[in-house]
Amino acid sequence: MPRFAANLTMLFGEASFLDRFERAANAGFSAVEFLFPYAWSAAEIKQRLEANGLTLVLHNLPAGDWDAGERGIACHPSRVDEFRAGVFKAIEYAKALGVTQLNCLAGKIPADVSVEVLQQTLVANLRFAAAELKKADLKLLIEPINTFDIPGFYLNRTDQAAAILDEVAADNLYIQYDIYHAQRMEGELGNTIAKYLPRIGHIQLADNPGRNEPGSGEINYRWLFKRIDELGYQGWIGCEYKPAADTKQGLGWMSVLLKPEITASSGNSDSMDWMKNLAG
Repeated sequence: MPRFAANLTMLFGEASFLDRFERAANAGFSAVEFLFPYAWSAAEIKQRLEANGLTLVLHNLPAGDWDAGERGIACHPSRVDEFRAGVFKAIEYAKALGVTQLNCLAGKIPADVSVEVLQQTLVANLRFAAAELKKADLKLLIEPINTFDIPGFYLNRTDQAAAILDEVAADNLYIQYDIYHAQRMEGELGNTIAKYLPRIGHIQLADNPGRNEPGSGEINYRWLFKRIDELGYQGWIGCEYKPAADTKQGLGWMSVLLKPEITASSGNSDSMDWMKNLAG
């Protein structure tokens, strides 16, 4: 049965970031993820995780100046030193917070840089990051992101990510498969997940259009959840969507889209707790 983690960058925006941990736990989540921890001390975040019995399953490497519109620097040849410093910072947080995998955003294509140099830079940076993360027993992920939401994003398709994995040749490098981004760029979700499942380290979700809750758009999440379960995916699925209204009230999609017979047969206590919380 799919296991869901609350993305605290996107969900529970009604509260401040540090207060979202309690909100997630009260809503029935046992795991969380978010984009970046670096605006807070690791000690502050660890305290919120422990106080609410939550597991942190993912955060990103530093990705440049996010507020200024940057979305990663891993493909930027002029910023290799900054990227490498960010790797060490992310590992430090990961060790403190108990997370086992970190996501690397490739970034938007910088001006006046050839495709060859972009690729060489990204591959070299990923080799460095994967080697350093392996020393800390961490997985490294790369995430294809759609170019409608982020024009010019260098890594934007699953087959492109798989080819990069081949070139980097690191056994702790995986794909972060975001269903929303994949639907916008390529569709064919079930077959793509099946094809690349051994190389997928983490999945995220949102519906399309709008990037709102599952069930609000064109993606057949009832079928897709069943398919992911049949394929034997064992990782977490991050709920990285924009709630249409109040986050907790909007969580009813889970009771609607997870068929009772699948939930009952899975023996997954997290899933059963979800159904109890949503029913209560």
